Amino acid sequence: MSLLGLNEFEFYGAEGYLLYKKPVFSPSKFQALKDHFEEKLEALPPEVRPEEMDVPHFTDTKLFEWLFADEVLDLVEPIIGPDIVLFSSHFISKPAGAGKRVPWHEDASYWKQMISPIEVVTVWLAIDDSTAENGCMYVIPRTQHHGFSEYDEVDISKNLFPIEIKQGRFDESRSVPCELKANEASLHHSGLIHGSPANTSSKRRTGYTMRYMPATVKALGGKSELGHPHLNYLARGHDRAGNIYGDPNKEYPELARYVSLNRRRGR
Repeated sequence: MSLLGLNEFEFYGAEGYLLYKKPVFSPSKFQALKDHFEEKLEALPPEVRPEEMDVPHFTDTKLFEWLFADEVLDLVEPIIGPDIVLFSSHFISKPAGAGKRVPWHEDASYWKQMISPIEVVTVWLAIDDSTAENGCMYVIPRTQHHGFSEYDEVDISKNLFPIEIKQGRFDESRSVPCELKANEASLHHSGLIHGSPANTSSKRRTGYTMRYMPATVKALGGKSELGHPHLNYLARGHDRAGNIYGDPNKEYPELARYVSLNRRRGR
């Protein structure tokens, strides 16, 4: 069942993003996810920052209750079709007063060796209210098809990623804040330029990015630009590209360790 109306579908196609200003999950199902996140956050090792909870589903199979949920898959099916693959997920939690900045980037620039074509839609689910005050995501509309940008290195102690699109390559004055209440979501195209400022406010800002692609996309077997191998999962429908998929009932701690190691190296 499609959860997007025609106007929303057309807006996403033209602008490269969409703010879904409705609850994604029922109150109880959302609260269960938030409680589960809080448990994961409490158990984080001291050397891992809360912005860096990348690919948590590799070692936490319970997350597939939400990653494979009809409430989410019905959001992306109008955009990518009925055969849906989970590409990745990532909790990005900016602590109050000390949340790292996310530099301007295109998601697709990190995935050039991983999939072809790079056709991914991200569902950014707000776990906390996300506002301009506490470091919400900003997007540059209509930049989703302009191709890969050139990047400069940035200070990894202040930024979540080690690189950022070179200054002057886009008009930052056109940026749009993606302000959301908890349990609302934004959707954005893998080529869209986006980023978010540091959180210097007194309120935490947490989002869960759930990334999906059509099953016609071919997995290339290469590593991401951050240096780690990867695994996709068939979420709905049928494989159309001859890919090998992960088992949502199995944990892959070796992949999670590789991700964590390379992040600590600043890759």
